[in-house]
This record gives sequence, C-alpha cells and structure tokens, in this order.
Amino acid sequence: MITLRRAKERHHGRSRKQEVWRTFHPRDRADALADGFGALEALDEDHLPPGASIPRHRHRDGENVTYVRAGALVHEDSMGRSGVIHAGEFQCTAGGRGIRHTERNASQAESSHVFQIWFHPSEVGLEPGQAQKRFSAAERKGRLCVVASPDARSGSLGIHQDALVYSALLDPGQHVAHEISPGRRVWLHLVQGKATLDDITLSTGDGAGVATERAVSLTACEETEILLVDLGRPPPPAGRDDGTG
Repeated sequence: MITLRRAKERHHGRSRKQEVWRTFHPRDRADALADGFGALEALDEDHLPPGASIPRHRHRDGENVTYVRAGALVHEDSMGRSGVIHAGEFQCTAGGRGIRHTERNASQAESSHVFQIWFHPSEVGLEPGQAQKRFSAAERKGRLCVVASPDARSGSLGIHQDALVYSALLDPGQHVAHEISPGRRVWLHLVQGKATLDDITLSTGDGAGVATERAVSLTACEETEILLVDLGRPPPPAGRDDGTG
C-alpha cells in the first residue's frame, strides 16, 4: 500500500520571516495524514531569507532531525546551548519537557534551505540532548546513507526513536532499494529531482508512505535527492506542543 502526498497538497505558509511547506498539518483534521505517518509526526521544509528565524517553540519529550541543505542555521535553546548547522550537516535534538528552541538563518546575505523531521514522543522524561554531524555528498552518492538510528549504526547520529533516517543523492538512472521488515513502514520524501517509485513518478516536494510492501524500489530520472525514514510501531499518542513565545 502506497500513500501519496504530492508537493502541491502540502500546507504552505509564508511570512516575512520564513516560507514553510508542511507535509503533515495537525490543524487540518479532515486530512487522514494530519497526525503524520506512524511514528513520524512532521516533515517540514523551510526557506529562510537572510537573517530570518523560525518562531520560538517548545519540545515536550519529542525528538527531531534537522537537515540543512543550503546555507547555515543558528540554533539556541533555553538551557543556553547554541551552535551553527552548516549545509550538509544533520542534527538530532531531544527536547526534554519545557525546553524552548529558536533557529535563524546564520547569514545576512544568503537564504537557507532546511528540512525538519519530527517524531511523536517515544518516552516520557527524555533527557535534553543534541548531536550533530556532516555527511558528505560522497557518502550519500548513489546509496542510502543512514544519518540517524537508535544504535548509531555506521557512524550515524543516535536517536531514541524506533526509526532510521537515510539520505541519498542519485544520478540519472541510478537505482536504490530498501527492504521493509515485517511490521515496519517507510516514508519517502523527494527533496529535489524526479524519480519513479514502482510505476509512480515522484517530483520535487512529493512524498510517499509505504506500508505492507516488502521493499521500496526507486529509480532516478534526473539528478535526485531523497530522504527516507524507516519507522517501527508508533508510540502511544502524546502530541507535540508547538506553543510559541
């Protein structure tokens, strides 16, 4: 079973501070994907103009993976931690109850392009933490490179979720396949390019949820970048607090 989310079906928000496309939008209760896809709660794509920021928000026991595709992102939290995520780097953040976060474009001259993957809280009382690593284009070229996993396999960032996050850069005609273990499901997001998933053509911004299939089989039609999230069983509903201020 494949569930499609076309780029044009994402919720699009625009302000002077940011432009964001949300694959899942919790306020759209008529949408079957309002609460995400299994343990995956949100997959947001942000374009930040020079100096712009993502509104201050709270994490309640949730984790997220941030990928800076272009530019650089400054991050700060209410515990006094701060740093910069540069293009090609991934960061895993465990929020902890009540921790507030702020992110902004590090440049006053260039835009930044950022992806944020949120997971439903997997446990209560998660200790706040951050880890960050660069995964080069060479590491991601022509293959699914694991960038986050529960056991930090193959040098990936460690997370508490029963999930594996992969990144891949594909040349035209290149093919990748990912086996789906029983009871698991996969969400695939096309960051840029064009590819075929079985007989379905996906383009920039499109997403696809794959369940009850044995594998994901993808072939690039042009230069293509993808994010793939392999998900276990979802945790009990807890919700994410997006309160600002």
